[in-house]
Amino acid sequence: MDVVDVVEEQADAPVGAGADGDGASRIDRLLLESRAGLERVHPEDLDDEVSAGALVVDTRPLDQRDRDGALPGALVIDRNVLEWRLDPTCPFRLPVADDPTRRIVIVCNEGYSSSLAAHTLQRLGLARATDLVGGFQAWAAFQHQAAR
Repeated sequence: MDVVDVVEEQADAPVGAGADGDGASRIDRLLLESRAGLERVHPEDLDDEVSAGALVVDTRPLDQRDRDGALPGALVIDRNVLEWRLDPTCPFRLPVADDPTRRIVIVCNEGYSSSLAAHTLQRLGLARATDLVGGFQAWAAFQHQAAR
C-alpha cells in the first residue's frame, strides 16, 4: 500500500471513527474545540453576511475550484498562506486585511479545514473570523435547491 492508498483509505473513514480513549480522534476533538468559538454561517445566510460587509475567502485548492466552480465574490487565498495574508499585523497581508474587526467567512470544500483556519485567525486577533457550515458543497447544494 502506497501513501496515496493510505490517504484515500483514511478519507473514507467517518468523522469520529478514530480512537483516542473516548472514541473520538484528536482531530475530531480539535475540530469541536475550534467550532465552539465560531459563529458559523449557514449557506442560506452567506449573501446577508456579504451585504453586511463580510469578506468571503475561498481556500479550496485550484483543482477543486476548477472541478466545482468559483464562489462568486470570494477572495481566493491558498490555505498555506492564509494567516500571513489576513493577519493585520503582518507585512505580507493583503490590503483588504487592514481591519481586525471585519467579519471574515472562510470557505473550504466541506467545512472542516475552514473551521480550523477560522479558529487560527481568531487566535491572530481576527475575533469575527468564522466559516461556512458545509463549505462550498453545501453552498452549491443550496444554490441548486433555490434555483428549482
